[in-house]
Formats: sequence, structure tokens, C-alpha cells
Amino acid sequence: MPPKILVVCGPTASGKTKLAVELALRHNGEVVSADSMQIYRGMDIGTAKPRLEEMWGVPHHMLDVADPAEDYSVARYVEEASACVDTILARGRLPILAGGTGLYIDSLLAGLDFAAFTGGYRETLRERAKAEGIEALHAELRHIDPQRAEKLHLNDEKRILRALEVWYETGETITAHDARTQALPPRYDALTLVLNYESRADLWTRIDARVDEMMASGLEGEVHALLARGVPRSATSMQAIGYKELAAAPDEGRSVAQAAEEVKLRSRQYAKRQLSWFRRNAEAKWLVWKKTPDFGAAIQNSTAYMEESGLL
Repeated sequence: MPPKILVVCGPTASGKTKLAVELALRHNGEVVSADSMQIYRGMDIGTAKPRLEEMWGVPHHMLDVADPAEDYSVARYVEEASACVDTILARGRLPILAGGTGLYIDSLLAGLDFAAFTGGYRETLRERAKAEGIEALHAELRHIDPQRAEKLHLNDEKRILRALEVWYETGETITAHDARTQALPPRYDALTLVLNYESRADLWTRIDARVDEMMASGLEGEVHALLARGVPRSATSMQAIGYKELAAAPDEGRSVAQAAEEVKLRSRQYAKRQLSWFRRNAEAKWLVWKKTPDFGAAIQNSTAYMEESGLL
């Protein structure tokens, strides 16, 4: 049987970090972040990265593991996060995977097998896209892997190039690769808790308030500091909500206040996508807040659920 772990997930601003820490304190746990932007060093305010005082002495893993100029991947996350989880298990403690990046969570739990890449074809494919146009590469992919090409829009250059890279690196189409890895048994037996608000309006209010707090805490300065360090605006890290909008605001003739309003809008849109992703898990237990989160009740309900499920 796969080893058991706990997952605490949900949309942005739903209280995942606090609940994960509270459960870790009570059940000999350690937290493994499942946030695709908290991995980057120097990106603290805009990612709502937990501060030292918020961790309450609980070990946290997969924070600050990458430079913001790096092109970090889900494959690297699975490799590094699974090593953290396995080490926690070896110490006889409970791994608590906490975050809102559904792709990272699902890939880690499944133990998806990502082929090792040399990166040798990546730059060549990028140069070809510039020289020949993405239409030519999409046509090439249609010949190699028609199933994947059918799913990808011409605007999705990143995934088109990725699918071709997989083929040239491994000789296996990404469609065949995905089918093979999805047939494998899961790496971990996860008990999943999903946080949400009963009223969508209350979640929106919480998100807007968080953005206001980020701005008051210096998010604009954090973005400028990253740009001053030479982190390109095209970097994956700078596509994060909050960073992208504030970095682009001067060139687009928008004020900081206008950029902050856009950050709120993008955050609400992202929360909708997160909820859609987590609803796919029919076995998850949902903890639904009223207007104000009741962590005492959530801890009690979560603990009872963990006991019933054999996690404790």
C-alpha cells in the first residue's frame, strides 16, 4: 500500500497555511508547500509565503528552492517534493501537503514519471518558432502526435514546444507518455481536505483584503527589486498574479492603484479555476467556512476525519 499523507488545499486566501500548521502541531506533522510561486526566493509578499512567526516552529519544505530567473517545472517539483515527503515519512512524521497549485498536488500524489531532459532541443525549438512561425511547428506536431495537436491552440506555444521536445528527447509522444504514467499506481495514499467559503462573496472579500494587505506590505517594492536584479519580465516567476500586473503597469500607462485592482480581479478568476480543479476529486472532504473561518471547528472535524480514515 502507498504511504498515507494529508493534503490541505483550496483557493487563494482560504486559510490553507494556518490549518496545515495547526494540524501539524497536533499530529506530529511537517508542511510541504504545493504552491508554484512560493518556490521562488525573493517572492514573499505577493505569494503570501508564510512568515517564520506563522510557522509556529513547524518545519516547512519547498519554499525558496529556486531563483526567480529559473524556468522551474512540475517535473522538478515532483522530484524535489517527493524527496521531502519520503524523508518526513522516514522520520515517522506526517507529511502535510499544503497549497493551491492543483497540478503540483496531483502530479506529486500520482508519482508521475517525467523523462529526464537535457534541454538540448528547447532552444532550437524556440528559435524555429521565431523563424518559421508556431503554425509550422504545430503542423509538425500534428504529424507526430495528432491527439495532442488537436488539443492545443496555436496560441499555446509553450505546450506545443513542450510536446515536440518530449518527442525529440525520448522518442515517445507526450500522449503515450501521459497514458503510460497515468496507468501507474499512485505514489501516495492521500487524504484530502479542501477549504472554501459558503458564500462566494465572502471569498472575494477575503481575496480583495489580502491584496490590499500585500500592497500595504510593499508588494510594489518587491516587484521592482526583482526587476532591478535582472529577473526578466518573461520569466515564469514574473507571470505570477501580482508581479505581472505591477511590472507591466508603467509601460501600459496604468497607476499602481489600477494595477492593484487588476490583481484583485485576476486573483478572483484564479480562485474560480482552483475550485474547478479541486472539485474533480470526488473523495475530498470539503471544509466550508461561514463569513469568518472557525479554525477550532476545522481542526476538530479534520482530526475526526483523519482518525476515521486511518491516517492517525
